Amino acid sequence: MGVGMQCFAALACSFGSLIMGALYSWPSYTLDLYTSPNTTLLSAPMTELESSLVGSLPSLGAMVGSSIAGLTINTIGRQKGGVVLALPFVLSWAIIGQTSSSIVVLVARFISGIGGGAFLVFAPIFISEIAEDSIRGFLASGPVALYCLGSLISYMCGWFLSYRAIIWANLAGSVLCVVLCFLVVESPLYLLRQNREEDARQAIAKYRGATPSSKIVLEELSRMKAQITPAVELVSVKQDANEKNAEEAEKEKLQPDNEKTVHEDIPEEPKMSTLKLLFLSPASRRAFEVVATALSLQVFMGIVPVMVYANTLFAQAAPNLSSNFCSVLFAIVLTSACLITAVIADRAGRRILIISSSVMVAVTMATLGFLLQTSFAPTWMSAVVILLYCFAFNFGAGTVPYVLLSEVFVPEVQGLASMLLIEWIWFLNFVIVAVFPFASKLLGIHGMFYVFGVVAVVNAVVSYLRVPETKGLSNVQIQEALLGKRK
Repeated sequence: MGVGMQCFAALACSFGSLIMGALYSWPSYTLDLYTSPNTTLLSAPMTELESSLVGSLPSLGAMVGSSIAGLTINTIGRQKGGVVLALPFVLSWAIIGQTSSSIVVLVARFISGIGGGAFLVFAPIFISEIAEDSIRGFLASGPVALYCLGSLISYMCGWFLSYRAIIWANLAGSVLCVVLCFLVVESPLYLLRQNREEDARQAIAKYRGATPSSKIVLEELSRMKAQITPAVELVSVKQDANEKNAEEAEKEKLQPDNEKTVHEDIPEEPKMSTLKLLFLSPASRRAFEVVATALSLQVFMGIVPVMVYANTLFAQAAPNLSSNFCSVLFAIVLTSACLITAVIADRAGRRILIISSSVMVAVTMATLGFLLQTSFAPTWMSAVVILLYCFAFNFGAGTVPYVLLSEVFVPEVQGLASMLLIEWIWFLNFVIVAVFPFASKLLGIHGMFYVFGVVAVVNAVVSYLRVPETKGLSNVQIQEALLGKRK
């Protein structure tokens, strides 16, 4: 019962990623309809710049969404906040369904990005607050898996459904996202911050499948109280500076009156702002560096432009094969890789997945670049290698950074860190999607794949040197690992 409730909450807060996956894949089979000189969908065909913006504008909208997500869910709660953050999806598809103007379509695409960016911040925060350590990796893989599932559904719709039917299908999915968020149980950590201890205890009981008075619920309540105590992180910073041992630090954190006092030889300090806490705490600063690096390198391994321009890429790589068929296979491979990662993330570990995934991406990108440059093999081989690349990427490099995002930060800085990192990632996504058509003309498609392969090699090396193993660790243990105190 408790695990089922956690899974449902993870599904609800990750469902926006499914909508975003469909939204990003939509231009792949729609741009030809919009740019055709004989188009009947728009009052005038889209220009090259407008067609580029169709794919890239959601990333700019996502920057707005990720900036307001934390404030929204901290002000009105995770449940109501999720409902509000899903509304841009509904609005955008309703607008697209009624317009024949290119400019209005672009505005709607920007609006839809607001929801996508917001959910990418919302999901890691919510999951980190309700998930048990033993299944945290599985649940944290949900947003990426649902993003890929959304792409699969979208590509299939593009293959079999009409333009209008696809729009109404996306609108229905957006409404479902609102409903799912409305049905979730509020985060107990949020309730504690609102001084609603009894409601928090009831919420914990539902998420753990136990009675409100049971030992497991009371222990979880006590642990959450300690988590939201600002003094805990301040003590950790001060102790690190004075080289105190981990056992003494753990005893201080477990003191019943920890909210009011710190170690007797450490003077009381005023509450540190969240921003200072993020960058002055050694553990939080290290966590931010690790996740920012992993996410940035992930973007430049090329999966987003490949998804947006999937039909075009397959048409160039394998002109004898149906581009719709190849795009559906592409999404199936992405989804399969995400599901496999979700199942084994809590068994294999984070580091081995991201390193092995990056190595495989490098090999496939080098192979694909060589095949396209030399025409050494039949064209269908290029399509196969693209699919292998997609599997390799989502097997670890495309998934693990978001798992890390949901687990390496203390609750006090989780919201701010998620917002800053997702803002940065959406900006990078906008840049790479907007630049990709022009860069591929300059370097050739094969040249772009060589670039992606080099970035994958860098990601493997950096992950080996910098990413800590967090499998099965509690939040306190992860902070110790970030400081190098765990082997």
